[in-house]
Amino acid sequence: ASRQASPEAHPEPAAVRATDLTILDQIIIHKRAELLAEQSVIPIEQLENLPLPFRRGFRKALETHRPAVISEIKCASPSAGRITENFAPAKIAASYEAAGAAALSVLTDREFFEGSLDHLRQAREATRLPVLRKDFTLDRYHLLQASAAGADAILLIVAALSDFELGTLLEQAGQLQLDALVEVHNEAELDRAIAAGAQIIGVNNRNLKTLEVSLETSIRLAPHMPPGVVRVSESGIRSSGDILRLLDAGYQAFLVGESLMSQPDPGAALENLMDGSGGHA
Repeated sequence: ASRQASPEAHPEPAAVRATDLTILDQIIIHKRAELLAEQSVIPIEQLENLPLPFRRGFRKALETHRPAVISEIKCASPSAGRITENFAPAKIAASYEAAGAAALSVLTDREFFEGSLDHLRQAREATRLPVLRKDFTLDRYHLLQASAAGADAILLIVAALSDFELGTLLEQAGQLQLDALVEVHNEAELDRAIAAGAQIIGVNNRNLKTLEVSLETSIRLAPHMPPGVVRVSESGIRSSGDILRLLDAGYQAFLVGESLMSQPDPGAALENLMDGSGGHA
C-alpha cells in the first residue's frame, strides 16, 4: 500500500521561495499581472489610434549637454522607502530645468515607487525638457502608454527581457519615435544590448541582488562600450567629483535620483552638482 510522504521528507524542488527572487523578479511578476488588468480597462486598440505627440529629442539632449544630467522625479523606491514628503512633480521639474538638467526621468510604477503616468504628464507640462518614462517596459502596451502620456523616451532593462523581447521593443519604440535607454548591470547584459542595436546604453551601478551601489560598475564596463552610443551612468552619483570621474571614463550622461530627491530643494541640489562639474553647458 502506498503511503503519503510528509512535506518535510520531500520538499518540492520546483517551488520558488520569495526570498530566492531579486527585487527585479518581484517587480516583473507584479508588472505582468498589472499589465493584464490595465489592458482590460483600456484596450490596446484605443491606444493604437491615438496620434503621436511631438517628441522633444531625448537622445539629442544628452548629446548636446556636457555634462548631461537626467534628473529624476520619484517619491519612493524599494531600497530607500519614501524619499520625500514634499512631492510636487511640476514644481520639481521646473526647478530641475532652471538648474540646468538635460532631461527628466519620471518614475511611473505605482506598486514599488508610488509613481504614476500623471506625474509624467505634470512634469512634462511644466518644462520644455524631454522626459523619460522610468518604468519596467515589457510590452508594446507599455510603449503606447508612454507615448500617450507624452514621454520622449522609455527604459528597457536587459535583465528583464529576452533577446527577442529586447529587439522587438527597440524596433517598436523607434516606430513610435520614442528613444530607448537600454539598461545593463554587467558585461553579459552589455553584450546583449549592443547586439540588439541599442543607441543609448545606461549602466546601473546598483547590484540587483544586494541593492548595493558602486560606481566601479560603470568604470569597469566603460572600455567595452562601442563607439557611437550615448553612454549613461545610473545610480549612486552623489557629487560633482563622481560626475568628473565618470566623464573621464567616457560617460556623457548621468541619471541622478535619490541624492537630489532626498534634499529639501532638489533643484538647488542639482545646481550644486552641476556647478562643481562644469555644468550649464
